[in-house]
Amino acid sequence: MAKWGEGDPRWIVEERADATNVNNWHWTERDATNWSQEVLNEFLLKVRVEGEEGVCQITDVSKIDGEASINNRKGKLIFFYEWSIQATWTGTSKNGIKYKGNIEIPNLSDENDMDDLDISITACKDQPPTSLTALMKKKGEKEIKLALASYIAHLKREFSQGMILPTADEVDKQQQQARTKVKIDTTKIQSSTIVKSSSTGVIIPTVTFILKETFLSSPEELYNVFLKQEMVQGFTRLAAFVEGERGGKFRLLEGNVQGEFAELVPDKKIVMKWRFAAWPAGHYSTVTLNFIDRGQETQLTLEAKGVPTSEEERMKEGWQRYYFDAIKQTFGYGARIY
Repeated sequence: MAKWGEGDPRWIVEERADATNVNNWHWTERDATNWSQEVLNEFLLKVRVEGEEGVCQITDVSKIDGEASINNRKGKLIFFYEWSIQATWTGTSKNGIKYKGNIEIPNLSDENDMDDLDISITACKDQPPTSLTALMKKKGEKEIKLALASYIAHLKREFSQGMILPTADEVDKQQQQARTKVKIDTTKIQSSTIVKSSSTGVIIPTVTFILKETFLSSPEELYNVFLKQEMVQGFTRLAAFVEGERGGKFRLLEGNVQGEFAELVPDKKIVMKWRFAAWPAGHYSTVTLNFIDRGQETQLTLEAKGVPTSEEERMKEGWQRYYFDAIKQTFGYGARIY
């Protein structure tokens, strides 16, 4: 038996920032089933192919049975997922005739490579023969595999965050960096704080910053750009999911940005719970957009609170490039930088 004070260091909780699961030694598990079902449904409904025969797309996902989870043991991440999926595809021929068919994927799992995946694509029994079935088998199957591969990539990126937690020394180092980093200028204001992630219990150094930008548009026009799904897809140039209402969710840039709308004041203010997918699971910043009418221009003031210190510059650059600059270029709202 080890003497007092000489026990296995894996059990000395004082060396952990959250006083649990020392050195990531114990088995921990997170369930990803509900999240996976939503993402699989979302990605599969985006599948659409076009050819000389016409246009085909998945119009309904009727069954997603199975489970998904991620496990951590001795600092190693183990992903488990097993799904049986059924969906419906609809095709429209060049002469406007519509056809329907079925899709079955019985063995999407961590044990099978994408090349080994069984995808059955058939026409409904009551449908006449159509070349659209061949189109779905040739092009549609490839798009389905891409959608499923995107799901797996998102699963690993989303649920690996927070599973291997920082040590106390690492957190102390981050806190010291936060205390010594202070930047104030006429366009950007920031402050350092320390917050505790609700999902992991790990203390995360955060900052607050402010950005200002001027757009050649009315407050109403600019306000709608952030809430209407078709406009968001326009300036991001990618498929997006946006529920433009209080409590509504959003997912942009292939899932790399996500959150929900916490408060909406028409044409004046938008408050979002906003995060990069790579942030620790459950951690959001609070982003407030204020729209100020300047006559023929609108001044947009962004305040972001609770931003992980290490992500500050990335988030600033992302808003400038993928929001501000992209909106100006897409909708012609270009104006001088405030």
